Amino acid sequence: MNRTEPPRWLRWTLVGVAAVLVCLTFGVTTAKADLSLGPHEATYAVTADDRLIADLGPLGTVVTDSPLPLTLGVRITVHEIPADLSAVDTASFDALAGDLDGYLQFFDSPQQTVTTVAWALVWDAVRGTGAAALFVVAAGFGVRALLGAARRRDLARALAARTWEITGAVLVVVLVAGTVTASAGPEERAALPASPVFEGTALEGARITGRLAGVIDTYSSQLVETYQANEVFYAGAREELLAAWDARVAEQEAAEGAAGVPGSESPDDAGYLTLLVVADLHCNTGMTPLLRDLADRLQPDVMLNAGDTTINGTSVESVCVDSFASAVPDGVPFVVADGNHDSRLTTATELANRQIVLDGDVVEVEGVRILGDRDPLETRIGGGTVIAREETPAEAGERLRDVACEAAGEIGLGGFTAEDRVDLLLVHQPAVGDAALESGCVPFQISGHMHKQIGPDVVGYGVRYVNASTGGATKGNASVGPLRDSSEMTVLRFDPESRRFVDWQLVEVTPEGTAAVSERQPVPPPVPLPDEVPDGVLSGTGPSPTPSPSGN
Repeated sequence: MNRTEPPRWLRWTLVGVAAVLVCLTFGVTTAKADLSLGPHEATYAVTADDRLIADLGPLGTVVTDSPLPLTLGVRITVHEIPADLSAVDTASFDALAGDLDGYLQFFDSPQQTVTTVAWALVWDAVRGTGAAALFVVAAGFGVRALLGAARRRDLARALAARTWEITGAVLVVVLVAGTVTASAGPEERAALPASPVFEGTALEGARITGRLAGVIDTYSSQLVETYQANEVFYAGAREELLAAWDARVAEQEAAEGAAGVPGSESPDDAGYLTLLVVADLHCNTGMTPLLRDLADRLQPDVMLNAGDTTINGTSVESVCVDSFASAVPDGVPFVVADGNHDSRLTTATELANRQIVLDGDVVEVEGVRILGDRDPLETRIGGGTVIAREETPAEAGERLRDVACEAAGEIGLGGFTAEDRVDLLLVHQPAVGDAALESGCVPFQISGHMHKQIGPDVVGYGVRYVNASTGGATKGNASVGPLRDSSEMTVLRFDPESRRFVDWQLVEVTPEGTAAVSERQPVPPPVPLPDEVPDGVLSGTGPSPTPSPSGN
């Protein structure tokens, strides 16, 4: 019986499609990512079951619908829950309640966790697919070499004659595999009722199994009540912030119009750069929507972060960095000087979000010359504060002073003028900038750390401004949930012609949920430099700086 063999191009196309499907299936179904779930480290793995299953070990599981397409699901294995837990009682849940802030971060911004996890799984799937493709290609060449030319021709003729049968068999296998690995049907799902405790939260519709199901209604009420209070507080604060900002902008425009002369240039049109400053966010992702709204209204040229984005610099806090990064408008540079509560893990996440992390060198951002570095200290809850680098804060300040003076102009070769200096020193601890301000090599410094607004004050031959906590953090208290202290952000304007900061404006949200935006206030002028600065370093005859303690 004669068979009509398909053309060669079709046979190779079918082979290629089959190989791609196999590689893609392998890459997708083996994708894994080690990230976080609330306060816990967790492993996310793609499954062929279109459910999201959080495995809490002996406590049971939380089951909800999968956010992935097709019949793909996710299994989350949560770590740090004791494997030998034999009973679920008040004591064990009291221990879990200690992580309430971490759970609240997840409830408050679940979409950020989902986005972070999704991208991590996609990239791992791409890597797995690529590895499988390399294996298939290598295996193909290996088999080709082993068979020899004559045997390959015979085998090709035999397979070509049965192309359609082989194609049909592959389709049957795919369909059977899809049926076998498909998730439970509606009847099985209906047998597992949704937990009413999650109604109105990001996990609405989730179903609970195991020991957790019997006690979740009682012991989760604290978390859900906190979540609901959090939602109400920040929704109201968000409205207050937008109203306060819009009212202040209207006042400014009216004042500028009344004072202006027809045809004159208003301050907003004078070519000033606008910078938005935040500091000490401390993982309070409840502030992310407010920060996003302010940035959208303001449309700054640059955003500055004076450090302490996280609480303990752990890997599970990467979702906080991702959340704050989502508030930055597209195309706006976000410059960071990491604080004592951040870590190298924090830095890595910031770099992954395309942020500019200062590391001791001068960088030029939108025409502003910025110098800064990560904090020389590390503070860990329960572990105290230690020196994280081979230098003290004072030594770090002297190093940054020398970098600033060298950048300002030819140390030992004739001195420099005010226009030659770096424009801004951005460091977390205010005291680290003492040497640079006293030297005359830095005209303006921005810091955080103190959790209160200080200045702008003249220090040495420069001006220092300390931003309060944008996360509303107070010493010894968590910064997650409704604000315990005022959250503050600062708007600065910079004149690129005179190379100086001209004015500042405070944006504040209070623990009562009210908001206020101050009038623009002039930045005090620094002490003038002498006509020539020998050796690039001055002796510091300006006002003495106020020392700042470490550990906040």
